[in-house]
Amino acid sequence: MRIATFNILHGRSLDDGRVDPARLSACIRRLNPDVLALQEVDVDQPRSSRADLTALAAEAMGAASHRFVAAIAGTPGATWMAATGREQRGTAAYGIALLSRYPAISWQVLRLPRIPVKDEPRAAMAAQLDTPLGILTVVNTHLSFVPGWNRVQLNHLMRDVRDLPGPRVVMGDLNTSAALGRRTRLRPLAAAPTFPVRCPDRQLDHILTDHDDLVVTEAYTPVLPISDHRPLVIDVSLRAGAVGP
Repeated sequence: MRIATFNILHGRSLDDGRVDPARLSACIRRLNPDVLALQEVDVDQPRSSRADLTALAAEAMGAASHRFVAAIAGTPGATWMAATGREQRGTAAYGIALLSRYPAISWQVLRLPRIPVKDEPRAAMAAQLDTPLGILTVVNTHLSFVPGWNRVQLNHLMRDVRDLPGPRVVMGDLNTSAALGRRTRLRPLAAAPTFPVRCPDRQLDHILTDHDDLVVTEAYTPVLPISDHRPLVIDVSLRAGAVGP
């Protein structure tokens, strides 16, 4: 099973500054993920041709289940407010998305603490997925870039995650290159620099688990023609002798 997390920078290319929906779709097809966490995702934003980037990604990968969760309603850098989940259909928004080729049993939205400095609101989303490796609770988030406050949000998130059914996989742009095993009590599944996209020197994007029998058979961070991050992609299987679904 292939799991990936990717901060897509709303699909923008650093080479030409454009958002090309076809280019985004091609990138998702190239990744070929079974479960995909996206951050910095636009819906109905002028800068991304008013496209629904989650829907584009879902079509490109053949997702059976997908959800978008807005962190803000409005336009980043212009007029916006913290999203509540009660916005009218067609409202421009920006946030995170989780997509799966396998059916989702349940979904949950987790709002993270606001910080007393200028920063966008942050959220997490969790889905219980029925996968070939068994039922997994998969969590996607995008934490603050403000040092210290991302740790506060991570601690809050982990308290919520521990109340969710296990086993769990937590991934996303955590905006920290710190070792996370002790802090989260989860096992990192890959160690590789993901930022910046050219000559990356730190890992901001992570995939962690409390599943003892998940084994990574390959991990890579391909260079794609969108975003300032590289995606983190892993292929996983069950440890030999482990009981499957």
